[in-house]
Amino acid sequence: MKLTAKVKLLPTPEQHKLLLDTLEAANSACNEISQIAFETATFHPVALQKICYSQIREDFHLGAQITIRCISKVADAYKVSPVEQREFKPLGAIAFDLHILRWLPDHQAVSIWTVEGRQFIPFATGEKQLDLLKYQKGQSDLCVINGEFYLLATCEVPTPPTLEPENVLGLDLGIVNLATDSDGHSYSGCEVRSVRCRRRRQRKRLQSKGTKSARRVLKRLKGRERRFATNENHRIAKQIVKTAKDTKRAIALEELKGIRKRTTVRKQQRADLHSWGFGQLIAFIIYKARLAGVKVVEVDPRNTSRRCSECGYTHKNNRKSQERFSCGQCGMRAEADHNAALNIARQGWGQISGPHESGDSLRVSQVQATCSTGGS
Repeated sequence: MKLTAKVKLLPTPEQHKLLLDTLEAANSACNEISQIAFETATFHPVALQKICYSQIREDFHLGAQITIRCISKVADAYKVSPVEQREFKPLGAIAFDLHILRWLPDHQAVSIWTVEGRQFIPFATGEKQLDLLKYQKGQSDLCVINGEFYLLATCEVPTPPTLEPENVLGLDLGIVNLATDSDGHSYSGCEVRSVRCRRRRQRKRLQSKGTKSARRVLKRLKGRERRFATNENHRIAKQIVKTAKDTKRAIALEELKGIRKRTTVRKQQRADLHSWGFGQLIAFIIYKARLAGVKVVEVDPRNTSRRCSECGYTHKNNRKSQERFSCGQCGMRAEADHNAALNIARQGWGQISGPHESGDSLRVSQVQATCSTGGS
């Protein structure tokens, strides 16, 4: 399993300038290679190398391997679309492989190629990242974030065998409650929404001022909201995976790809919908579950919020409000998110065990076929 270890380099002022010069030279070379590739319609890295390798080395005084990496970067950029010529920022990230970057975890340092030769640069990182570096393999990206240099190292982490689940933990994702499981435990999104709203108002006020001091404050606050939301998603994902592992259950998630295009909301709710980080939360749950040996399945989200988890009756009027669910057939009442999570758990168990072993799933499907349905 591939994970990324992020480490902060601690260069001296002289080394800092060398790293800046190295990125600028490499990205200037990328722009030159991009022009050649576009004019000759040559986008395969091997063919492109034959055309421009010697010229780029001579014009930009780059080493052999960094030139190869620049050619690969340009070729990868044109994989998306060869219609327009690609341009690269002066301080864009450059991939360093084992020929031009050597990791020294015992010394917490790296030996890295620069335009003025190899440099021995210490780095700072946490214990978790140091453990990941034991499995470092392949390329590492050198990038600049807020004026500081970081290396993003690719690590091939061994994953344990997936455990055979005895049941399924269903998970309903939302905006008010970021997640609600089939045990009835909710992970509130109130704090995240509060931070987002406060930061949104603050940005609007500062941007309307437009003064130098206002721009300075905006620069200082950059990324705080994102980091807070990311930390919350990590925390929630960790707890969900721990619950599933301790109870020997798989995790069932909704397949929410494209939900923003399928959903219509009021103008006041657009900001909440488009800042909803469900994709990141799902990604965190999946990779943490793989590391813990917990199986994850994704189910169709249609009607999970409208279907009764007791009798299977499906109708849009069952969902009385955002919070409450009341079945129009059997009269069962429950929290809407908890009811949806139970439906997701049942669908997930049906995928794992098969319909011949899941009588509940079979019964729900039969009832659903005879009832009126709607969107999730």
